[in-house]
Amino acid sequence: MALIVIKNWDNRNWLSSRQYINNLNDFILKKIRLNKFSNILDIGCGRGKIIGNLKSRLNLKKKPIGIDLVNHKDKDKRIHFKKIDALLFFSKNKIKFDLILIKQTIHLLSIKNIKKLISYCKKNLNSNGAILIFTLDPHKNEIPSFVLMKKKLNKSFYRDKMITKILHKFLPNIKLKRFVYKVEISKKKYIKMIRSRFISNLVSMNEKDINNGIQEIKTKYKRKIKFNDNLVCLIYQKKIKG
Repeated sequence: MALIVIKNWDNRNWLSSRQYINNLNDFILKKIRLNKFSNILDIGCGRGKIIGNLKSRLNLKKKPIGIDLVNHKDKDKRIHFKKIDALLFFSKNKIKFDLILIKQTIHLLSIKNIKKLISYCKKNLNSNGAILIFTLDPHKNEIPSFVLMKKKLNKSFYRDKMITKILHKFLPNIKLKRFVYKVEISKKKYIKMIRSRFISNLVSMNEKDINNGIQEIKTKYKRKIKFNDNLVCLIYQKKIKG
């Protein structure tokens, strides 16, 4: 299942901060019911801090499973990490999950593989299990950007809307909720994030594009950058038969 590999999306920024992770998990735990016996899978887990936090908060009996194509040295020790493609994982998996989390990853896949992945996810849910799919909100995007970055974001948002329509078709009775996190970050630190290509739209840019973009950021934004990180969460809850 070919996808763009992003190594630094959760590396020492607001996405890896304790406050962000706590707020995100507060949101998750308000939307679905989990307990210490729940089985949790995170597809595209990065360093696994989100489900690692859930492991501690819920005192999970079993370590949550995180899968990713990058095996970070500083990954969370509270999770069971697998460096594996998601479709390959499901082809061998025998575990039923109460939560399958897909955070800001699904847009990296082809439409064909999105359909395959969702089909696998549905088959691997426990009764009353849930799939949570987080994406950037295409209607309320405030991510600080330069001209080329903005252009690529807008192009990806058009595709995201198409993916959302597909998800509504494959996941009946899906619910849409919004998660908002207020970000305050130094311009210097945000520029480091851009250099490390923390978001998929930056991966294909060459050094000249990145350097030109950084100059735009330096001119456009103040020393402290403040914005809302707006996410859409699509929630599918498997209904108990009978």
